[in-house]
Amino acid sequence: MELVPVLFLTALLVGYFVLAGCDVGLGMLVPYLARTRGERRRAVSAAAPYFLGTEVWLVGAIGVVAGLFPELKTTVVTGLWPVFSALLAGWLLRDAGLWFRARAEAPAWHGLWDAAIVGGSWTVAVCWGLVGGALLAGGSPASPFALAVAALVVVLFLLRGAAFGAERLVPPGREADGSEAADAADAAARLTRVLARVGLAVLAVAAVLGALPGALDGGRPLAAGAGAALVAVALAATAGTEGPGRSRHASAVAMGVLAPAVAVGAALPVEPVPGAVLTLVAVALAPVVPLMVLGQVALYRMLRRPASATGFFAQAALGSPTGRLRPTAVGGPRVRESSGG
Repeated sequence: MELVPVLFLTALLVGYFVLAGCDVGLGMLVPYLARTRGERRRAVSAAAPYFLGTEVWLVGAIGVVAGLFPELKTTVVTGLWPVFSALLAGWLLRDAGLWFRARAEAPAWHGLWDAAIVGGSWTVAVCWGLVGGALLAGGSPASPFALAVAALVVVLFLLRGAAFGAERLVPPGREADGSEAADAADAAARLTRVLARVGLAVLAVAAVLGALPGALDGGRPLAAGAGAALVAVALAATAGTEGPGRSRHASAVAMGVLAPAVAVGAALPVEPVPGAVLTLVAVALAPVVPLMVLGQVALYRMLRRPASATGFFAQAALGSPTGRLRPTAVGGPRVRESSGG
């Protein structure tokens, strides 16, 4: 096993899970956090731009697996093809909901794509959990231990989404003068403590099941236990507080531990990479990776600010036939508005 390509793949997966936890987790929480039409618009506006940068990391990881680790691709994808098929369907459904929701101003249309966003987000989180649990359990996603790991991954996605929502769902006017209520952001802030405690409980169950004989079939219990300990520390750090302060960083650590913990704990079949192939990939990706990192850091810093309830993803485009013109002042210019949720 060569260390450089393995570390590169791990870094791409860590970047994906840390970042995808924000938009996927927030999508899972939309029914609880976004009760009004304005809150649903703001939730979509908060999640939608983020997923565009996040999925670059996943696409990169898929390319690295296909090009550098064919044995891993064959073993994982072939053995878990029903789970990956559902994962792909959920991914496409969630993305379609984010793209199409604002293309028309009709309650039924919004309801359809809201359901796609929520259902797709839950499918993505559950399937990633089943993949991680199955790899640790030796291939079976239906064993009690694998299901416990899947439940833990789902809770971590929810925690990451709640921490993200506590920042992004604050109405922009709230920060200026406190004149606008921030019910969705407050609800997300309260959830962080609850979800951290639930995560600790689920982690304890998974640890007990993992200690049973044969639970980690062919895996490395000590390595998996070390990963579980890091997750426990991260969850404990935010279990006594509410809001995005600690949970933002703690949830990032917990999500970031997932990929390396599974990779090391499951003893995945990774063969040495031929030198020529490794050189070709390094030359092709060396200029791209720094740009990915800088771009994602810039995107993350930019999107930590409160999300607006208007924009491309939040309401119908200006050219939409459902929009209508309204005057902003006597003799002033006219802008388009829409009345949908």
